[in-house]
Amino acid sequence: MLLSSCAANETADPEAPVSDLTGTINGVGASSQGAAQEAWAQGFQTANTGVTINYAPEGSGAGREAFIAGGIGFAGTDSSLSDEEIAGGFAGCVPEAGYVEVPVYISPIAVIFNVEGLDTLNLDAATLAKIFKGDITKWDDAAIVALNEDAELPSATITAVHRSDDSGTTKNFADYLGKVAPEVWTEEAADAFPYGGEAAAKTAGVVSAVTNGVNTIGYADASAAGDLGVASIKVGDEFVAYTAEAAAAVVEGSPLVEGRDATDLAIKLDRNTDDPSQYPLVLVSYAIACGEYTEEGTGELVKAYLSYITGEEGQAVAASAAGAAPLSADYSAKVATALEAIK
Repeated sequence: MLLSSCAANETADPEAPVSDLTGTINGVGASSQGAAQEAWAQGFQTANTGVTINYAPEGSGAGREAFIAGGIGFAGTDSSLSDEEIAGGFAGCVPEAGYVEVPVYISPIAVIFNVEGLDTLNLDAATLAKIFKGDITKWDDAAIVALNEDAELPSATITAVHRSDDSGTTKNFADYLGKVAPEVWTEEAADAFPYGGEAAAKTAGVVSAVTNGVNTIGYADASAAGDLGVASIKVGDEFVAYTAEAAAAVVEGSPLVEGRDATDLAIKLDRNTDDPSQYPLVLVSYAIACGEYTEEGTGELVKAYLSYITGEEGQAVAASAAGAAPLSADYSAKVATALEAIK
């Protein structure tokens, strides 16, 4: 289903100044961006009444595939472009003009659970990895009990729910487990979940399966956690609950991926932190666009929209609508420079 805020075009303040931009932008991608994209579209359309923004939250893999094929104006993805995807080129872009990849959304990944009588849950990376790998199958397993001495854990089978679709959230979740518990999680991080268990499509599907299931656990963008229980993960010697600020702190201390163009701001996240003020189970979600579009007029619209969502106002909108961590002033400046390349 396309998330759009066409109604905003009809309810904009008639006294407010509006731009002369007109046209439609279609985007596809990360379901984690869904709430933010809906709010961004509404805000942008209110200020640009001649523009319609459509965003389909079909997953990161679907977004990158659609952009590579040239079928959309921009993609949203929780997993940055691979070297192979970059080398293959983008059908909707003028080849010599390259592409743009910028962070637009920083969010914790919540480990959500639904276990009767259990309100709090502590997990370290190794135990979490064993649960989702299928090595730990009971809630009263000794490893979980040792981390939750005051909890009444049932002798019940764990139902671990993962994404069935290609998902950047999955890749970030697996990247965290592979880096912090490499002796357990031995598969390379990828958009596809590498092990068995119950599967559900997109963020909404995982949240629904955990909510409506019995003795369930899953992972999802924190904005979608709702009233479910959320585990604290071990960082250093402490168990840390997610916050937007703790997620942003990890990003701020991480370098860019090496060897990329100046307009590619993909971040290599440092998961192995011992600082309890940081929450390393985090995703950075990106927007991907052309340096120059083969279709006339698309670049102007995409540039204006991405400049809005990554600017101060757009980042505040995402923080309010989805609990995202705003880009730092340093990253905002880098993103603004990269977006200037769009034609």
